[in-house]
Amino acid sequence: MNLVKMMAVALIVAGVLGLVYGGFSYTKETHDVKIGTFELSLNEKQTINIPIWAGVGAIAIGGFLLALGGKR
Repeated sequence: MNLVKMMAVALIVAGVLGLVYGGFSYTKETHDVKIGTFELSLNEKQTINIPIWAGVGAIAIGGFLLALGGKR
């Protein structure tokens, strides 16, 4: 399998996952305070939304690359 086909499959998989899940969340440690032996940290949960057009576009570009990769 050549590089173009592998990139095409990766784009298609990423597009499908983007459409199925719609985004992802992660936890970020934002503040850290140390006063003597007292320690305080704040964790902030952030969410990244993946637009529908990005998922559909990734699938379309992946399909286009896959179709072109087979022409050689």
